[in-house]
Amino acid sequence: MSAAPVILWYRDDFRLSDHAPLRAAVASGAPIIPLYVLDDETPGPWRLGGASRWWLHHSLAALAADLSARGGRLVIRRGDACAVIRQLARECQAQALYFHRGYTPAEADLERRLWRELGDSLEVRRFRGRLLVEPEQVKTGAGEPFKVFTPFWRACLSLPEPEAPAPAPERLAPPPPEVTGLDLDDLALLPRTPDWAGGLRDNWRPGEAGAWERLTAFLDAAVVGYAADRDLPGHPGTSRLSPHLHFGEISPRQVWHAVRGLQAGYAAATKGGDAFLREVGWREFCQHLLHHWPRLPTEPFNPRFAHFPWREDEAAFGAWRRGQTGYPLVDAGMRELWHTGWMHNRVRMVVASFLVKHLLVPWQRGQDWFWDTLVDADLANNAGSWQWVAGCGADAAPYFRIFNPVLQGQKFDARGDYVRRWVPELRRLPDRDLHAPFAAGQASLAAAGVRLGVDYPAPLVEHDFARQRALAALATLREA
Repeated sequence: MSAAPVILWYRDDFRLSDHAPLRAAVASGAPIIPLYVLDDETPGPWRLGGASRWWLHHSLAALAADLSARGGRLVIRRGDACAVIRQLARECQAQALYFHRGYTPAEADLERRLWRELGDSLEVRRFRGRLLVEPEQVKTGAGEPFKVFTPFWRACLSLPEPEAPAPAPERLAPPPPEVTGLDLDDLALLPRTPDWAGGLRDNWRPGEAGAWERLTAFLDAAVVGYAADRDLPGHPGTSRLSPHLHFGEISPRQVWHAVRGLQAGYAAATKGGDAFLREVGWREFCQHLLHHWPRLPTEPFNPRFAHFPWREDEAAFGAWRRGQTGYPLVDAGMRELWHTGWMHNRVRMVVASFLVKHLLVPWQRGQDWFWDTLVDADLANNAGSWQWVAGCGADAAPYFRIFNPVLQGQKFDARGDYVRRWVPELRRLPDRDLHAPFAAGQASLAAAGVRLGVDYPAPLVEHDFARQRALAALATLREA
């Protein structure tokens, strides 16, 4: 073996462009060992869900192909990441380990282990690059972490512009030939029987090329109207970049500069572009919260809610998961989620509100379901957003703000395009009845071929009753 190689550790940063550890490895002139380790133990309860595993398989396949095209080779192994890296370093007499910083509690713990156990034998270098702003960079005037989004984002915008992203390297020095790994299929990431991933295959193209394809389409067609259209689930007005960002197939810095570049040459994109970057900012805010409050996924940010009188209703929870609540907008969202691994953000708020406020089911149970079924399942964003809806999080919507799923459907899906796609048994109902079939006249239901309780369920709970019950539950916290 010639020069001692550099281990380039990939984890949710599956790209070649704007990749600081990769650039540093190339600059070293040493052979590079691009490594992915599937560690099913260290994340604890937050092991990858089914939809994320499907995405991971295809993202790794795309990364392996991109590396191969430049002379590199992805090495895949499985087990405790620290132990795997230690063993690989011994096998190839590696000189260094380069990687992007992680922000989940498990990632932070693992990084501390790496320095403690490997720092004496390897050069261990951690790089920024998975966020626009590091969690320690922004603080309140009192020097504390932010708990409210708007001043957080204002503070982020006051910082210097993010550095321009760097291109992918043209060529890579390959790993030593004796370094071996597993085949991707050995990780068994894809569903076996039954194969439930058909909708995912139809709707997504994981990988760096797919991420750029998605961003380009959004900037070409939707960003100008984004500020208004992002709330319309039946309209293709959002970027759908979230899984690509989560798996690091594109960096937030690349997204930032692509949007700012378009705005510089096309004034009509200013409002929509700013609104879109604000959504990227919410992702940053959630990571900021998780870093400073690592129990965010399990405990209410507002400790008063630890005593909230939640209900355990398995039948209702099961109906919610299956999209059988009797409220068409809620059911459309849950069916979209199951089929595509994704749900429109406006509808995410409505279905989450329905679970925690209409049904009084704990937000953690909804968070867990999303963790398993979303292709963009992200620990910080999932926890921060669920707690926001539940009223117990940072900068949360007040608990007494209870979405009426009928009014939400009438306002944001007025023509019924979204509901008719995902709840086809109601497609023949007229617009006036579509979002409240339980209030439709018998003639309207008969003409549409809908029998409530047979073709489509009656509501699990009546809205006004559920609202009063939720407010009564909230009042118990004030009394306590």
